[in-house]
Formats: sequence, structure tokens, C-alpha cells
Amino acid sequence: MRARFLILAFLASLVLGADGAPARAAEAQSALAPVVVELFTSQGCNTCPPADQFLGELAKRPDILALAFHVDYWNYIGWTDPYGKPWATGRQRDYQQSLHLRYVYTPEMVVNGAAEGVGSDKAAIETLISAARAKSEPHPTLALHWLQNGALAVDVGEGPSPPAAPAAIWLVGFDRSHATPVLRGENEGKTLTDYQVVRNYRRIGAWAGWSMELIVPPDEAKALGDGGVAVLLQAQGTGPILTAARIFMPGG
Repeated sequence: MRARFLILAFLASLVLGADGAPARAAEAQSALAPVVVELFTSQGCNTCPPADQFLGELAKRPDILALAFHVDYWNYIGWTDPYGKPWATGRQRDYQQSLHLRYVYTPEMVVNGAAEGVGSDKAAIETLISAARAKSEPHPTLALHWLQNGALAVDVGEGPSPPAAPAAIWLVGFDRSHATPVLRGENEGKTLTDYQVVRNYRRIGAWAGWSMELIVPPDEAKALGDGGVAVLLQAQGTGPILTAARIFMPGG
């Protein structure tokens, strides 16, 4: 009986820490950063709606941070996308350089800043998501929290090793969804639903390997988007994403 008790105690020690907390393996699993999936899309593109719907499905998954960047280069064909932004086009063109692509296109999904595929090809994107998750490496902690005055605090932890060059810290504000009747262009007559629409995007700092805190003022934080806020820690500006975090708007 004593031998059986010792075996059970040993097995329990593998699951619980000395103070009864979950073992480090479980803690590490819960601390995994979400896989970031960025969709470059446009309401003026007739092949984009299936990718928009797929992004809406991905947005429901807690292990994925789904973001829709609406580009502006399709506006000339008859419909001006109300969410299209030059900086969205600029981010996609930066990916064109970093991923060594011949051209930009829609719908394109970029996964963790390191791989891309056609946004409506679910099987291909799921493969990229699985590969990104399997490739997960040690990364600094990244935590977001609201302060009492409405400001947003961004806390980045110390890294396992200093990066070769400071990584960009991107602040991204997004809306949950928008339904838009399209009156002209390739999607004329359709009502398109877009999810996780990025409305605000800017670089707020650089991370060189040591812990730091950044504060987004209350007025700016409030205007970021009704869906929430994401922060991306990204090598070479638009290289591989080291880690990411998101937070919903207060009361959301």
C-alpha cells in the first residue's frame, strides 16, 4: 500500500508544482501567443468575400489573432472601400519585400509575418497556421491592460536573448464587423460583411530585449476601434512576428 501511495504522489508531482499550482508545462501552454493572421482585402475585389468570411471564422478562435487590412489600390475600378487605407497597402508592400514576392494581390493572408497564401484557400491557410504553431519559439511576455483613467498599458518582458536588431512594436485598433451595401464595382449589388477591420495602425516603439512599458493615452486608446486592440512585436518591422497580444475595449 505504501509503494502505491508513493507512486501516486510522484505522478501528482508531475502535474502540480510544489505549491499546488499547475506545472510549468501547463503554464507554458497557456502562455502561448496567438497565431497572427492578417488578411489583405478590398470591397472592390470580387474574389475577396470568401476570404472575408473565412477571416470571420478564424476570429472566433482564441488561438488566432485575425486582422483585416483593407487596401486602397482597387478603389479605381468603381467602388471606394470605406475602410481602405494607404498604410494598409504600405504594410502589404512591405511584406512583398520581406517575403520576396513578385507582386501584391488580394485576398492575401500573411501568417505570423513569415508565410503567406491565398486568403480563400482554407486548407492552405490552415496548413500555414499549424506550421506557425509548431514553430513557436521562446518569446518575451506581452501583456495589455486598461488603466483607471482609460489609458492602455503595454508591458513587454525581457527576452530569452537580445534580438539582432530592435523589433517594432505595432499598435493595431480594430472594429468587430461592418456590413456594407456595395453600389458599384465588381461587387455591385452585394452587402459585404467584413470582420476584425483594422481602423488604426501605427508603430509605438521598439524592443531591444529588455523589459519596458508603453502607455497609450486615454483619448487615443478610446478611438482605436470598437472591437479591441492588438499589439504585435515584429522583427525587422514586417518580418516574423515574435509575439502578439490583444485586449477588448472596456465593457466589450
